[in-house]
Amino acid sequence: MSEPTQPDPVKLIASIFANNKDSIAASIRKLSSLFGPVDYISALRAFDFTDYYEAEMGSSLIRRFITFEDLISPDRLPEIKRATNTIENELAEQNNRRTNIDPGYISQAHLILATGKAYTHRPYLKDGIYADLTLVYRHNSFRPLDWTYPDYAEEKTVNLFNMIRKCYLIQLKQMKENVGRHFTSNHIEREEIQPE
Repeated sequence: MSEPTQPDPVKLIASIFANNKDSIAASIRKLSSLFGPVDYISALRAFDFTDYYEAEMGSSLIRRFITFEDLISPDRLPEIKRATNTIENELAEQNNRRTNIDPGYISQAHLILATGKAYTHRPYLKDGIYADLTLVYRHNSFRPLDWTYPDYAEEKTVNLFNMIRKCYLIQLKQMKENVGRHFTSNHIEREEIQPE
């Protein structure tokens, strides 16, 4: 018989895309006010793998990935997804979203995204939110699965998540050793979000 155990805390991440930098910056500020300091902000990159969002959000979408300093319990993911939905609604104009925020987390074994859409590979969590197993870690790297979105399967994105996982493992080790709760990824090249 297996004994129930508490999982390790995980690294909260988010993908944010919009058609302008200001909307992304506003999203980051709102997210930070809810979930604590952001310790990594990726460079801007084009979000051009699909035109699914074009009618609602416009063309020439851009994206940043961010991570948060505070590790979280993985069971907070539904609460966090509902909060990001609220932020999207707050930033909407004329009932059209101006930003899309996809929260998730990185653990030692995988990258999970939160979604409100059910599918065969998405187990239900609670409050209308499902877990999307997006990448699994094996053979020294994250690996895509048959259903992984192409933008998450892209080599440069996988490399980014490998780097974030490496930082997370250092942070987790420090936390377990009671050396310190936080590990800030200062060595990672990034663009800062300027305050308003």
